[in-house]
Amino acid sequence: MVKVEAAGAPAAIGPYGHAIAVDGAIYTSGQLGLVPDTGALAEGGIQGQSEQAIKNLAAVLEAGGSALTNVVKTTCFLSDLKDFAAFNEIYAKYFPQCPARSCFAVKELPKDALIEIEAIAVK
Repeated sequence: MVKVEAAGAPAAIGPYGHAIAVDGAIYTSGQLGLVPDTGALAEGGIQGQSEQAIKNLAAVLEAGGSALTNVVKTTCFLSDLKDFAAFNEIYAKYFPQCPARSCFAVKELPKDALIEIEAIAVK
């Protein structure tokens, strides 16, 4: 197992790393729509936070030797399912390969975020 830390992603807000690489796969921690330079949530509501969360995820995958195009499964957490359609618009731009996915609403996310996304990818 190799711990993956990405300079281009926001620092973890708890006792965990960005990802773990093992046996040719990368398992990422959830990424919020935090701007790496400021630690603040991206502006623009669900669309802005979705864009930033996926960019953060891409930075983590790149640091681990992979990419968004190598994602085989995502898990997406929304604070409100009313944002499902708007989230899907952004998601579809970054995942044209349509990896397996789970997407559901949760009561709340850290920092009052609107979206969190994690992934499993191959190298």
